[in-house]
Amino acid sequence: MASSIKLEKIVKRYGSLPVIHGIDLQIEPGEFTVFVGPSGCGKSTLLRMIAGLEEISGGELRIDGERVNETAASKRGIAMVFQSYALYPHMSVYKNLAFGLETAGYKKPEIEARVKKAADILQIGPLLQRKPKALSGGQRQRVAIGRAIVREPKIFLFDEPLSNLDAELRVQMRVEIAKLHQTLGSTMIYVTHDQVEAMTMADKIVVLRDGHIMQVGKPLDLYNHPANQFVAGFIGSPKMNFLSAKLAADDGSKRTLEVAGQKIQLEKPLAAQDGEPLTFGLRPEHVEPQAQSATLGQGAIQLVEHLGGSTVVYTNTVDGQSATVLLDGQKHIRIGETIPLAFELANTHIFGADGRRL
Repeated sequence: MASSIKLEKIVKRYGSLPVIHGIDLQIEPGEFTVFVGPSGCGKSTLLRMIAGLEEISGGELRIDGERVNETAASKRGIAMVFQSYALYPHMSVYKNLAFGLETAGYKKPEIEARVKKAADILQIGPLLQRKPKALSGGQRQRVAIGRAIVREPKIFLFDEPLSNLDAELRVQMRVEIAKLHQTLGSTMIYVTHDQVEAMTMADKIVVLRDGHIMQVGKPLDLYNHPANQFVAGFIGSPKMNFLSAKLAADDGSKRTLEVAGQKIQLEKPLAAQDGEPLTFGLRPEHVEPQAQSATLGQGAIQLVEHLGGSTVVYTNTVDGQSATVLLDGQKHIRIGETIPLAFELANTHIFGADGRRL
């Protein structure tokens, strides 16, 4: 049975230094929630407080409505998978999976049944008699996840579990963990600094920065409607283009924006002050050379990356600002040429001086 988790004004201090600043968050039963953000934003600290491995300095943590601030980690119905696999090197895979159940006093038939079930789910049955040193990185990570599965927890916590794997294996394990969530239906919280992992796996993303929540929402909600410039720049790859902009001085309606030497007619007035520095946001995939709606003029091509299925073009605008363009397929364009930086108005984002999306 999956559990709900509620964080109410959760605070973490180390001495007098606050690192988590009064976080409120509701995680529904069976939800796959991803905490994402740059290094040092507090995502692992938050996860460890939920696990019971870090003391909570303030606020309340509730699991299924019950306050668990002082409840021991072993009594919270939680299993955690770490970045380091932390397997016992002298034990076989079977023994690694069974050890926690043995120390908890489970009978042998129950242990065998749970280990077999976990091994079947993760397809590690043929590896059960091997020692960890005879396994690949991906196989070790499967065993670490299996050790969590055998406990049949209500909540799974993953702390950057794929960081030690190579790129291809990361993609494969990402799919495996998403399938695992569908199979078990458990509540899962997954910590990563990789926004692609967050976008592809999450039911709900929590974007963190400096111990504060910047935005919570479904992956495509954050992509299409970022609350602020930080979220807009963090979600999406390649990163959103940000260009300096201002309201046109000769337009009292606040509907004309000056960007990269061009005047762009907006569909509605901006809630901005005259003279306030603005930022114009446009995703690289939303630059369409054939678009009719609006343009930033011609971009002078500085660098081209040919990726096979797509082409990434790095350009400079007329006034020297950087603008990246992501084009489908293979394009025969070269450094020194120009490309129209055209787009549809519906795909643009405008941010105020404080970073909020206007």
